[in-house]
Amino acid sequence: MRLTQRSALLAACLAAMFVAAAGALAQEIVPRLTGPAEPMADVTAPPVSSPVEFDVRPIRSYPEQPPIIPHSIEGYQVTLATNRCLECHRREYTQLVGAPMISFTHYMDRDGQMLADVAPRRYFCTACHVQQTDARPLVENVYRDMLLLRPGDDE
Repeated sequence: MRLTQRSALLAACLAAMFVAAAGALAQEIVPRLTGPAEPMADVTAPPVSSPVEFDVRPIRSYPEQPPIIPHSIEGYQVTLATNRCLECHRREYTQLVGAPMISFTHYMDRDGQMLADVAPRRYFCTACHVQQTDARPLVENVYRDMLLLRPGDDE
């Protein structure tokens, strides 16, 4: 019995050393993306990014990507009582204002049944859609569209 306790204690010590070594190694490998090097240090907040407004809708990076919001949404209200986005993008208003209509999938419930109005699970637009800004990327983007990739391309 005593040998079993000693083995368990040895295993626990080895596991603790492994976890500590893995944590130290991860700190060296994974670069810091945001925040000060010292977590409690006083730092100046970075400037708020400005919205970028496009004349044309940008191409999506991948097939299921929600479209970005190509205009400022400052002051827009999206609450249980009101949704400013729907004033232009609901299907009855798009022709009047020239805005793109929200996808027909936003009118489906989770069982695929069509609804007369926007489904409750799709009502809060900014849960998926983000406003395009001039923010500097945290990491370099090396994405290339699969349509641009050809066999033999090494770049």
